[in-house]
Amino acid sequence: MHFIGVDLAWGDRSPTGVAALDGDGVLRHVSAAQRDEEIAAALAPYLDGPCVVAFDAPLVVPNATGSRAAEAALNRDFARFDAGTHPVNTSRPELAGTLRAARLASALGLDIDPASRAPRRALEVYPHPATVALFRLGRTLKYKAKPGRATASLRDELLELTRLLEGLEGAPVPLRLDGHDGWRDLVAQVRAATRKSELRRVEDQVDAVVCAYVALFAERRPEDVTTYGDLEDGYILTPTLPADHRPAPRRVRSRVTSPVTSPVTSPVTSPVTSPVQAFAAMQRELREATDAYVGLVTTLLDDAGINYLSVTGRTKSVASFAAKAARSVDGRPVFTDPLRQITDQIGV
Repeated sequence: MHFIGVDLAWGDRSPTGVAALDGDGVLRHVSAAQRDEEIAAALAPYLDGPCVVAFDAPLVVPNATGSRAAEAALNRDFARFDAGTHPVNTSRPELAGTLRAARLASALGLDIDPASRAPRRALEVYPHPATVALFRLGRTLKYKAKPGRATASLRDELLELTRLLEGLEGAPVPLRLDGHDGWRDLVAQVRAATRKSELRRVEDQVDAVVCAYVALFAERRPEDVTTYGDLEDGYILTPTLPADHRPAPRRVRSRVTSPVTSPVTSPVTSPVTSPVQAFAAMQRELREATDAYVGLVTTLLDDAGINYLSVTGRTKSVASFAAKAARSVDGRPVFTDPLRQITDQIGV
């Protein structure tokens, strides 16, 4: 039996990552393809017999607007780890008509019912929550190219994902990557990458390996996976989030450098030193509150069926708070009680 991962581009102008594992978790194939026929040809040697194909792409989307119930349910668990999903609906041009994943599943003769035990079947999966649950990540690894993310940071995060995947060799459900030349070449490409475009060519294939492993994991440990949604309204299957797992604090992007902005150790005292020290002591609680509000707003939007791009949040940094607290006009402080008067400590 083979377990196949397809990180499917929603159109055939972008590369699709494909990967195949055998029943022992040994990587047998990893590559990139574009058109449907290229994907089918790459996977043909692994589709002759029983197989499970895990698509990182929607298989069922009945709703015209908003999100599927599957997204809303998954986001309630995973949005606080930055692993929530974007809304999926048929108003999006790439999801109108026959879905690409459903078309491929049909052409390959795969049963798309998540409850099916047919020898040849397909599943909809999502790598981000899968990696959070499998590796107990405090937040998702940020290897996707987005504004503000430097190439070196993307490279380091993607390398960390490859390291974590290689570490599954000793897991109860093992993944064996080390002996595969294609995998070694992928990791070498990541290490050598100096441009985001070079990482983009690789990340889809790494995600495909994650998808293939989720298919294997679901087969070997069905009691440890959760299916959000159902066949009628759409679903996403992922390894179950451990009940005791909590998100990590958000990374601090800047540090205080002026005398007032180093409140704990600075020998300089000023009218804002005490409020800044108090604000610094509140950072952990504020970050946790930020995560809770992001999760709450996401859930409210999903439950209301509202179509949105994303929900993000930020906690005001100590440096920003200190600079604002120190503002003055004509020699008089703008804020006489900064902790109470500076009200943008959390933004969503």
